[in-house]
Amino acid sequence: MYKIMLADDEGIVIESLQFIIEKNFSGKCQVEFAKTGRNVIELAEHFRPDIAFMDIQMPGINGIDAMKEIRKSNPGILFIVLSAYDKFDYAQKAINLGVIEYLNKPVSQKVIVEVLERAMKMVDENREKRSNDLIIKEKLEIVVPIIENGFIYSIMFQEHFTEDIDNYRNMLGITEDYGYMLALVSGESQKGNYMTNAVGTSIKAQMNYQKIRELVKEEYPCIIGSIMSNKIAVFVPCEKKKLDYNERIDLIEKSRNLARKLKNNLGISFRIGIGSIRPLNESMESYNEALNSLLNTTGSVAHVDDVTPRYNNEEGYPVDIEKSVLNSLKEGNTADCIRQANVFFDWMSEKYLSGDMNVKLKVLELVLFAEHEVFLSGGSNYVFSGREDYLAAVTEFKDITALKNWFISKLTEASHNIVIKKEENSNSMIKKAQDYILQNFKKDISLDDISRELDISPYYFSKIFKDHTGTNFIEYLTNVRIEKAKILLQDNERSMKEICGEVGYSDPNYFSRIFKKYTGKTPTEYKEGGAV
Repeated sequence: MYKIMLADDEGIVIESLQFIIEKNFSGKCQVEFAKTGRNVIELAEHFRPDIAFMDIQMPGINGIDAMKEIRKSNPGILFIVLSAYDKFDYAQKAINLGVIEYLNKPVSQKVIVEVLERAMKMVDENREKRSNDLIIKEKLEIVVPIIENGFIYSIMFQEHFTEDIDNYRNMLGITEDYGYMLALVSGESQKGNYMTNAVGTSIKAQMNYQKIRELVKEEYPCIIGSIMSNKIAVFVPCEKKKLDYNERIDLIEKSRNLARKLKNNLGISFRIGIGSIRPLNESMESYNEALNSLLNTTGSVAHVDDVTPRYNNEEGYPVDIEKSVLNSLKEGNTADCIRQANVFFDWMSEKYLSGDMNVKLKVLELVLFAEHEVFLSGGSNYVFSGREDYLAAVTEFKDITALKNWFISKLTEASHNIVIKKEENSNSMIKKAQDYILQNFKKDISLDDISRELDISPYYFSKIFKDHTGTNFIEYLTNVRIEKAKILLQDNERSMKEICGEVGYSDPNYFSRIFKKYTGKTPTEYKEGGAV
């Protein structure tokens, strides 16, 4: 059904248009009309027409001004101007208002029908687009929270595959490298520094999760995680590394306002903790700060800088570089670890004298930490007396270059040991997987079966298997079966059915299709003609 509005001060024109519409589009249109500019505007407000035939010259408000006013409340309306005036300035103004056709009276029935059919087609297209947009919006309402929760999980629990985090960032449009975490903690009521009836209110919060998301996003440009027990983790991206005093006060006020809105709208009490701004890979630390800030106060909102004593490094201390050294070491990124270690050492040697004990102690501290990480990774066995000469060696260095070389060599060795251990673990795992496949290829084995055998997740096994072999598990298993089948096909005593069963296929037709896909020949052709 199309709603059509006729606006003309001549009754004969309105009657003619009604006749044409009824004759050519019977049952498809609902038609209303008005004869003055003011009445046209009022009619458009409650009738909400899809299409409007508009005269330019009408009593009171003229057609151009009426269209401007109607467009404000109904931006999707399609105007068709039908006027005895063909002045250019009228036509130009009409075009600027999005009029789809400017017709000069008198107009034939054929032209009216053609223009109306075109307008109806445009209405249909707009309706379909609107419907598709709503479907997409509805799907996004489901998908976006899942993506946001994946991002929150990745940054909080230090996802090692940075590609995955980058994918989340691209999907969510996050360009900032810093941010702070909020901890929203729900309860029936506040008692001291904790919330009562956490279980009961978490169920209620879960039922109202979409509304909670809406209210939170009204206050912050943020990413929201799922409800964990009675807690919700929220990440707010930031371009700067620290908020100034006024920004911190505004943030606390926003949080207080959010707590009130959640209570008034949902009947659920919330306390909100706010952590410090940190790089993405330190988001868990910001979240823990947010939680601890609530433990250290009885207020409904707490910022870590207000309630928790913070350590401060001396001015100019390259804390970010030091963290990069340690993080690169843990990840087994030797090149970056050594690059950052050189930068850090150069800062120390420029700031302090070459024989300064503080430099030597920091070198020793970082080397011992690095070797501790190697031990935790399984890259070395702990030997109590294995470092008995370290203190003497460091204190006796007189030359800054020699100290630096010792420092870099120890970090390089530690990083290499972590890398080697990771590779050994992966290689050992792949060897076990390949042995398992060779021993069980006759059976109906799956990715889950072999992952369970190795006691690792299917996702992780699938990734490292492809990284090491260049092929996925199914392709590798199929190749093993095909190679075994080639050998068995040379035995004239075995039937095709026996060979099929020997290599793990219960359906001879399926086996034949797979064999031809991998070799270019059917099993029978291969048996009769030999290898390709």
